[in-house]
Amino acid sequence: MRVLIDLQHPTHLHFFRRLADRLMSEGAEVRFTGRDKDILVALAESLGVEVEIFGKARNGPWNLGRELLYRERRLYRIVREFRPDVMLAIAGTYVSLVGWLRGIPTYVFYDTEHATLSNMLAYPFCTCVYVPRCYRKPIRWRHVRYNGYQELAYLHPRYFTPDPSVLEEVGIEPEELFSIVRFVGWGAAHDIGLHGLRPQSKIKAVHELSKRGRVLISSEGPLPPELEQYRLRIDVGRIHHLMAHAALVFGESATMCSEGAVLGVPGVYVDPIGRGYTDEQERLYGLVTNFTPARHEEAIAKGASILRDYSRQDWRAKGRQLVADKIDVTEMLYRIVMERPYA
Repeated sequence: MRVLIDLQHPTHLHFFRRLADRLMSEGAEVRFTGRDKDILVALAESLGVEVEIFGKARNGPWNLGRELLYRERRLYRIVREFRPDVMLAIAGTYVSLVGWLRGIPTYVFYDTEHATLSNMLAYPFCTCVYVPRCYRKPIRWRHVRYNGYQELAYLHPRYFTPDPSVLEEVGIEPEELFSIVRFVGWGAAHDIGLHGLRPQSKIKAVHELSKRGRVLISSEGPLPPELEQYRLRIDVGRIHHLMAHAALVFGESATMCSEGAVLGVPGVYVDPIGRGYTDEQERLYGLVTNFTPARHEEAIAKGASILRDYSRQDWRAKGRQLVADKIDVTEMLYRIVMERPYA
């Protein structure tokens, strides 16, 4: 069996890696392709995964259009040569049309409702799109709603055990409270016209959270000079081990807040639109609290409140309940590859 997996973002490598390991252990040939986006190259090197990189993510509609045409052509040639039996992707912006043209079963997984352009380029052409049950919007094309989150493909306790030695790597004591703050670059196609926290709000958030423990910042772009001292410097493949020991995830990344929720770490998510899955994680489990940038003062106060009354035992119990309620997403991926529904 030959499987091609196309990666558009570093997190996508985490999503498919356990599946790829299992397939290769059973004799399948798995080929990763990807685009030069954020830390994907560094992450692949850290995890020891070979990814064929082509196309570079750049801001702006014109650059996005050029990259789309370039990656489509390259993927078509690769698929013609590799002859995969099945293809997989998150979002599926580049691979879906190629799969349709070549008659190859292509399965797309996504959880971002407002990625209108990406969804229009992928959903009509893929064999089936899989979205979390809490996905907000209706989908016109063939789709399956599953009872889980993408983050469970790699942070489910069957696949992930936190390594406490990561604390020593960043100089944190085992029982020390600390927060991970995440600022995104707002350069993705689905971010056009949107913005997150303003620089002064970022400074105030870090200042307030640092009163109740150390703050480590992960940022896609430049930071205000006052915040550079808080920038997290760690092997990119170790971030989830560190997150598992944090007391709070605060910031503009839905993925990182959801990763925290799966690990039993509370999150404060600031975004102008939000996501269906972070809404559900707030409604059902109280593990994420959602705010718009206009409500940044409330968001900061919520983060400070969580740290002030923090109980590791209580939050971890909520995380265990979440995991118990949801499916093993990697197992779902494996069944899809083996059974190829709707093909």
